[in-house]
Amino acid sequence: MKGKTLADISTGPDWLLSVVIALFAVLSVLFLLGKGSWLIAGYNTASEKEKQQYNKTRLCRVCGGGMAFITVLLLIMEKYEDVLPASIAHIFAIAVFADCIVMCVLGNTICRKK
Repeated sequence: MKGKTLADISTGPDWLLSVVIALFAVLSVLFLLGKGSWLIAGYNTASEKEKQQYNKTRLCRVCGGGMAFITVLLLIMEKYEDVLPASIAHIFAIAVFADCIVMCVLGNTICRKK
């Protein structure tokens, strides 16, 4: 018996994942260009004094890199859903979680002004 694939366990319309991937791709490009800081949670609600402690362009690029990584993972999942085993979803979830941790660490270290 062949094991289950991602396509076997996926629910919902296929077009929805395509929309999410497109949205993430647009956000990735926006952040990589150093724009869209108003979309970064925590930064957009910080006071002007707190915002001055961070390099806004670098923070946007860190978020853009993290978003791009997640976008690529989602694109791989969509493209190869008929081939990849269902258990790979756990690995992708761990990779997204690790990416979020890396973005938080980088956002609070290399993005701070000295």
